[in-house]
Amino acid sequence: MSKIAIRINSADIVAVALQPLAKGTEVTLEASGNAPETKVTLTEDITAGHKFAIRDIKKDEPIIKYGYPIGAATQDIPVGSHVHTHNIHTLLSEKFEYTYNEENAKAAYEKWYKETEDLRKNVPSVNVYKRADGRIGIRNEIWIVPLVGCVNKISERLATWANAKFFDGEEPKPNTNGGLEGIFAWTHPYGCSQMGGDKETTAKILADLVHHPNAGGVLVVSLGCEENNIPYFKEFLGEYDENRVKFMTTQQTEDELSAGKELITELVKYVGQFKRESVPLSEVVLGMKCGGSDGMSGITANALIGRVCDAMTGMDGRVMLTEVPEMFGAEQMLMNRCVDKKRFDETVNLINGFKDYYARHNQVCYENPSPGNKAGGITTLEDKSLGCVQKGGKAPVTGVLKYGERLTEKGLTLLEGPGNDIVSTTDMTAAGANIILFSTGRGTPLGAPVPTVKIATNHPLAEKKSDWIDFDAARLLDEPSDKVRDALLELICDICSGKKQTKNEINGYREIAIFKDGVTL
Repeated sequence: MSKIAIRINSADIVAVALQPLAKGTEVTLEASGNAPETKVTLTEDITAGHKFAIRDIKKDEPIIKYGYPIGAATQDIPVGSHVHTHNIHTLLSEKFEYTYNEENAKAAYEKWYKETEDLRKNVPSVNVYKRADGRIGIRNEIWIVPLVGCVNKISERLATWANAKFFDGEEPKPNTNGGLEGIFAWTHPYGCSQMGGDKETTAKILADLVHHPNAGGVLVVSLGCEENNIPYFKEFLGEYDENRVKFMTTQQTEDELSAGKELITELVKYVGQFKRESVPLSEVVLGMKCGGSDGMSGITANALIGRVCDAMTGMDGRVMLTEVPEMFGAEQMLMNRCVDKKRFDETVNLINGFKDYYARHNQVCYENPSPGNKAGGITTLEDKSLGCVQKGGKAPVTGVLKYGERLTEKGLTLLEGPGNDIVSTTDMTAAGANIILFSTGRGTPLGAPVPTVKIATNHPLAEKKSDWIDFDAARLLDEPSDKVRDALLELICDICSGKKQTKNEINGYREIAIFKDGVTL
């Protein structure tokens, strides 16, 4: 690694250590934009991912990183000093007044469109499954969806039996030709003892999963007496193909395991007829997520995902970004890129709606960075958010979705959802993501029902947890960014075409969680 520290934006008054740096080290920051070459002698040890002052900072002065304030100094901070929770406080308040400049948004769109022009001429192809509703799936699996937690174990037993029977005892996996690629049960604790919004939310998310194009066939399993019973659930499901979706009510079945096996056998025959076909990569729906973030996230992994986001949207693809609480403090960056006033207003409502959710529960909106985030160098929510939204690249915001809605718009869509890893990856899956890019600095094994590409922010994590990590974004520190972006795009194409599995697929780390905001009966 040639660089030992980086000034992310020319306006920044802090730099980030790219490796552990000892007290007394002289750091040279290269010239950038209006900022000249800067030499700083460290006055204390700086851990990798952590910040240090590149000039004297006065008490109450805003701390600028990524070109934006991440907080203010609680004391005078001499040049070369560690800048972290001991000498910064957040500047976030509960509500802001946001502004929209249509001319600036138009200029940003035109600049982005010009920068991505070559990408529209060279869209790679992937081999996927075309579905009857016009969407594509990158896997051809059977999904078992329990309507209530009471039938979770029945669903799991059916999945275990089916994989053993139809894969001759071997682990199910995708292939490059077609046919059945696995049977999986998405268990959860809900579907009963819920009222109002939570009851509807559960039905919506499960209905979205039933419609997901990565599932060639679906078995819906009901107990019978639950709130989320089949007649109620069908109100949210809407139209469906009876060959693709089967239902079983266990209270009405003498032997639910035998009945379930018969229905799965029917689905196996139906799913087995699908073969992979070539389509442009732009047909794939991409979700973007970060979890276990550190001070390197916004510099490497999230920045790399942002490059992929620009590539996918530049190809007229569909990409979604969620984790609304981790937009707090960086939301104006996204609002400035909204393609029109309607999307701007929807984004304002998205942000303020989540702040209202915090207020209803008597919680402040800015107590977000976790102990792991802070240990990794993230100081305030603004610091975390400005790194988080790097995943959106420079793409215009073309859509805003509520929780439980499905994606249709091309471009970058903001999706209502929390920062919680399991809930937000389920949220994106339900909205239609075929594959999720998931950056992490601390490491996490978690995976969604869809392939979840784990992207490490740093070399040590990629080396230590190679059984979790699919791609090392720290390559950005040593290699041209276009080369690293193209390498990640190639991996995405291989995963989508069934040539490779993600680590979460190989390990069987796939699960769902549904957002809850009300009482339990």
